[in-house]
Amino acid sequence: MDFELEPELRMLRDAVRRFVERELLPLEGRYANEHDIPDDIRQRLQDKARDLGFWAFDLPEEVGGGGVGVVGMCVVFEELARCNVPSFRAPTVLTPYLGPVLFHGSQEQKEEYLLPVARGEKRTCFALTEPGAGSDPSGMRTTAVADGDHFVINGAKIFITGADKADFAQVFARTVKDGQELGISCFLVDRDTPGMRLGQSFELMSPDRPWELLFDNVRVPASRMVGAAGQGWELAREFLDMGRLVHGPKALGRAQRALDMAIAYANERSTFGQPLARRQAIQWMIADSLVELHAARSMVLHAAWRADRGLDYHLEASAVKLYADEMLIRVVDRAIQIHGGLGLSRELPLELMYRDARSRTITEGSSEMQRMIIASGALSGRYGVNRFET
Repeated sequence: MDFELEPELRMLRDAVRRFVERELLPLEGRYANEHDIPDDIRQRLQDKARDLGFWAFDLPEEVGGGGVGVVGMCVVFEELARCNVPSFRAPTVLTPYLGPVLFHGSQEQKEEYLLPVARGEKRTCFALTEPGAGSDPSGMRTTAVADGDHFVINGAKIFITGADKADFAQVFARTVKDGQELGISCFLVDRDTPGMRLGQSFELMSPDRPWELLFDNVRVPASRMVGAAGQGWELAREFLDMGRLVHGPKALGRAQRALDMAIAYANERSTFGQPLARRQAIQWMIADSLVELHAARSMVLHAAWRADRGLDYHLEASAVKLYADEMLIRVVDRAIQIHGGLGLSRELPLELMYRDARSRTITEGSSEMQRMIIASGALSGRYGVNRFET
């Protein structure tokens, strides 16, 4: 396994780093605690990304993307995660919020849904979680009942990120035909479909604002089902595995920024005639943070390496999400402690980073859920100790 980045990927990383420093970080003071940035600012930044040649850098070349692979995606996401503005945490300024599900659609579905999203002409959301079915999808109550050449969807989804701006939703429901349940299936539901509407929005401790989606006799053509009936959980798992892996580089970028701030402050700030950097307590905080960052980065690269080779990375995705998200809390907490009272203030981004870090141990599957997945795989013998073997 080679940890050296290809020259082209190093150039992309450096270009994105400059983009973050010049275009994104100056917006933090105005938008860090907002739910979103205005659409005109997002459009300007997307146009800039197109001009610089790295729009949709992570998507396959056949849909107009940069084709950098999963390792490349993680490298770029780490750079983007240094910025605290909400839209950059879901980095829609450089790539569309797409996910892997649409790649399993029919050619007609790809033309109507996947390609417009890849071009930035449409936006989508992923509607899986329900009030009684978060970590446990078997509790899903939303149904899609066959009615001729349509399915009628009834139910509710909750905590759906981007639902308010989505042109269509990827909706998961228990499929029923002729009184027989066929399992969970995925449907593409346009925003203006009668019966589908936004419910309440949720104010979280981080600035993100997810939504409730409600379905009341929503009629969807059978041609809008992605894949086969009952394939929905397989599609959802693929989405969740990638989403959990992506938590890793996002945690890395924010933790690295917090550590950099802590190091700089420890060297600048003096107490009782000596810099904080001379205090053993501070040195140990810095050392622990650096070691944990290194461990998390190695885990991310290994999981991405497996994904790029088409190897199973279900275990690695859960391990990355579990360790990287909890690492982020510890690193930001130490940075706040080193800064003292200033670390608690909104003069610095650390308090927002802490609130955001705390939310990450729940979203995309809680830490407890990741431990269950890892332990289940190990105890059942599905996963060996050495996953470097192919």
